[in-house]
Amino acid sequence: MRERFMFIGAIAVGIVVASFSSGSLVGQTKTTTATKTAALPRMPWGQPSLEGAWKNDTSTPLERPSELGDKAVLTQEETEELTEKQQANRENRDSREGLGTDRDVARAYNAHWYPVPGKAIERTSLIFDPADGKVPALTDEGKKRSAAFSEGRQGPPEGPEDRSLWERCLTRGVPRLPGGYNNHFQITQSPDTVTIFIEMIHETRIIPLDGRPHLPQTIRQWLGDSRGHWEKDTLVVETTNFSDKTNFRGSGEGLHLVERFTRVSPDTINYEFTVSDPTTWARPWSASFPLTSLQSAVGGPDQVTTPQVFEYACHEGNYGLYGQLNGARVQEREAANAAKKGSR
Repeated sequence: MRERFMFIGAIAVGIVVASFSSGSLVGQTKTTTATKTAALPRMPWGQPSLEGAWKNDTSTPLERPSELGDKAVLTQEETEELTEKQQANRENRDSREGLGTDRDVARAYNAHWYPVPGKAIERTSLIFDPADGKVPALTDEGKKRSAAFSEGRQGPPEGPEDRSLWERCLTRGVPRLPGGYNNHFQITQSPDTVTIFIEMIHETRIIPLDGRPHLPQTIRQWLGDSRGHWEKDTLVVETTNFSDKTNFRGSGEGLHLVERFTRVSPDTINYEFTVSDPTTWARPWSASFPLTSLQSAVGGPDQVTTPQVFEYACHEGNYGLYGQLNGARVQEREAANAAKKGSR
């Protein structure tokens, strides 16, 4: 698969990640008090501008590491150390020493294909609710669904439908968490619509702002059905009608997503989401992290360094899925031949 991003005139692995303020504490919404409303970029019709190319990479993990206990916030020194550690781990992807064939293949791409991880935020986890910084426990139904999903991935696949939607380059769902690569988004606005183009698996979310109702519950979609509205200078997006194939961290059709986008500076959008699904988790949970302007990362407004989000050409040369299915057929033939020999 060719899964990477490109900048015109800039080498992705060499970009300097823009720093963001200590206002990235719980919820981060208080950072708006430090920014004069009038100074924020605005659209001609008055709404805050969310337009541009953004990235959500950060060195902070989704969940708080267990060894940190109830420590919710890092010192500045600890934040810098975490960032350095994560950036060093990225470089270690070039080492294949002691991996063995299986782990070597599973590691897939080397450091060239991975951007330098972004600066850590001051919290010890992206999750700020619950207070322990962990994804809540699965319900009994959630455990059964998770077990069934894992069981379905055991053994040779009969066809592509036996592999996950992301392996088939179809979707990775929403909300989109920071990952190893392809962490870019292109946002465009009109008075009644916000569009978010997601680099990973070339998906586009079209979010109406005109007050129309959600689709009937009988219509289910991989990215759900989104409706947005403005609460002062924050864009609030509610998404329902997810498909049971979405599987965001084990969720099903009951997934309910509320996102909040707040422009807190010329170079930063605070992004916050809350997910709930009573069939999956014991309680709702929330996380937040900054979206940083790609323009601030590569510098200058000239055409040479203007960042662009390019096509995610996932299936061109996608020999991975072909290899999985072909290998499964080889295993089946070998097993059948062995059974024949054993019956003689």
